[in-house]
Amino acid sequence: MNAAIDQQCEKYIRQHGLETLVEEKLLLKYEKPVKTTLVYKGTLPEGNEGLGLMLLGITGDEVLPAEVYHTLKAKALSSVRGTVQADILKEDQAQNTCIFSTEFSLRLMGDVQEYFIENVVRNFYSVSISGYHIAEAGANPISQLAFTLANGFTFVEYYLSRGMNIDDFAPNLSVFFSNGVDPEYAVIGRVARRIWAKAMRYKYKANERSQMLKYHIQTSGRSLHAQEIAFNDIRTTLQALYAIYDNCNSLHTNAYDEAITTPTEESVRRAMAIQLIINKELGLSKNENPLQGAFIIEELTDLVEEAVLAEFDRLTERGGVLGAMETMYQRGKIQEESLYYETLKHTGELPLVGVNTFLSKEGSPTIIPLEVIRATEEEKIAQIETLQNLHGHQPDKAKENLEKLKKHAISNQNLFDHLMETVKTCSLGQITHALYEVGGQYRRNM
Repeated sequence: MNAAIDQQCEKYIRQHGLETLVEEKLLLKYEKPVKTTLVYKGTLPEGNEGLGLMLLGITGDEVLPAEVYHTLKAKALSSVRGTVQADILKEDQAQNTCIFSTEFSLRLMGDVQEYFIENVVRNFYSVSISGYHIAEAGANPISQLAFTLANGFTFVEYYLSRGMNIDDFAPNLSVFFSNGVDPEYAVIGRVARRIWAKAMRYKYKANERSQMLKYHIQTSGRSLHAQEIAFNDIRTTLQALYAIYDNCNSLHTNAYDEAITTPTEESVRRAMAIQLIINKELGLSKNENPLQGAFIIEELTDLVEEAVLAEFDRLTERGGVLGAMETMYQRGKIQEESLYYETLKHTGELPLVGVNTFLSKEGSPTIIPLEVIRATEEEKIAQIETLQNLHGHQPDKAKENLEKLKKHAISNQNLFDHLMETVKTCSLGQITHALYEVGGQYRRNM
């Protein structure tokens, strides 16, 4: 957010010839030549003019008059695009990267959305309600869809309880699904949209825009195998076809070698080509709904919707999403489904070409990566030095901001508003440890 604001500030500074003022402010702030410590160490990509690098070590509000800065800030916030992937419910249920308590994390999520409403941030998704990580942890397509939508409605209920209007925040929500090769994945998007639209229209009385669910698809990482890795592109192509035929809003196609290592430039280009060829060359994809009305699609849509609603009932019986989480219902179900999938894979009941059936004459051995991409020692040292520079530049101001942040938390004020200022002087580690003191650390139920 601050980077987007400072880019607008930098454009203004260049247009009005205020570069000298930036140098003066930097020298005044650090009292030594700044270029020795605050410099971008990478090489700029071809065609990149370096927008955003002028204000390294300083922020636009330290250079420009307050009224100019606030005008530029409002302009940036109203147009900046992006997504916050901070769905605490799927973190607890599947991904295991929680750091704060669930209650405190929910509050932080609400603060982000509240800030977005107050500052008219309409093009930035305040949360990506994520089913992808639920599926990657082992859930089948029905459980992924049911848990994800249930989590989404839990956020809706929480935001409403804080006094936000449904039509002010529903357009800021997006959903993120995984696409495997099971038949249910052919209709996962249309079922999600059907259930979401019904709930928004009839239960929450939301407007037309709020009824429109936006969702992203990433092809299944779990379906990539280290045996016959070239076959992974075939699986990804079929999963991408499902997604495009189901009218996803955006799509990520995995690289074939992600089963064993960080993808290479070559494998990423092939993954991108899958989307390009389907969208630019495949004739049937030029029709917006090529499968609409097909018996299998209509029947699957009804069956999957019925199965999802049945799972909603099971969650309701356990006190809703948060109540079910207390007994680890979602985690238990995901683990059972993961074990079932692995069992079928190992027994051969689930045929996987080149993995447990139709092996090559060499037996389709597991591929070991020739080289695993890792940061160089110089890159690691540079990162550590940058962090130390940040800690050393304004220690008093950093301490003051952290104390203000904790007071904001204790007095129940919007934390995101103050986080926007705190990140200018403090590292993520400093902020996290300060919030531990008031928000508690995450502890899993046993």
